[in-house]
Amino acid sequence: MKTIETYGTFDEAIKGYDPQVQVIAQRLREIVIDIYPEVIEVPWPHQKTIGYGVGPKKMSEHFCYLAPQRARVNLGFFHGVELPDPDRLLEGTGKKLRHLKVESIELAESPAVVLLLRASLEERIAALKLLD
Repeated sequence: MKTIETYGTFDEAIKGYDPQVQVIAQRLREIVIDIYPEVIEVPWPHQKTIGYGVGPKKMSEHFCYLAPQRARVNLGFFHGVELPDPDRLLEGTGKKLRHLKVESIELAESPAVVLLLRASLEERIAALKLLD
């Protein structure tokens, strides 16, 4: 993993949240790294988000983001409408963006969440033609 700390750090982005929210955010981060060890992490503490991608560009190269909330972490997907979601976890009404509310470690580690993360990564790789 490579972290771009231009705007801040992961720890700064989750600072001040409930300890359980911080644990969930840390676990989701670990899962993203397990799925894609070369991931580029871009924390934005002022936006209270952390983006993950095949490159540093938020809307084109990122495949997911974490957004800590008061009692959960939103796991978002910039191109979420493209993703298979057999467990119907994704929420949102935007043109492309979708998210799910992760309120527990169990949900963070669930096969359904891992499937969404893998599918989102694969979608970005295909869209950017990185395997050609």
